[in-house]
Amino acid sequence: MSEITLTVCASCALGQSGFAERLRAALPDAPRATVRTVECMSGCPRPSTLAVRAPGKTAYLFGDLTEADLPLILAFVPLYADSPDGTFADARVIGDLRLKAIARIPG
Repeated sequence: MSEITLTVCASCALGQSGFAERLRAALPDAPRATVRTVECMSGCPRPSTLAVRAPGKTAYLFGDLTEADLPLILAFVPLYADSPDGTFADARVIGDLRLKAIARIPG
């Protein structure tokens, strides 16, 4: 299984609040996931932003995130890990997080 990288925008309010550390602490041991931060992900019209990607899989950019979205993100990670290409035949499987998707970027 490939490594999943979750990138939190450090310029957004959520990134400045220590969300990356809380996300890192809350992630299960499997699937393997790394949480990092970067300055400005250019999601300013829909802050706060989070990117989720793995080699060879569709990547996701989510926006309008709040601390309350942590359980949705934690539910998304294993579904993403189990998806062979990072896509879902029915987006409802990712719950309300689908409403916060800004982009799906082909792998």
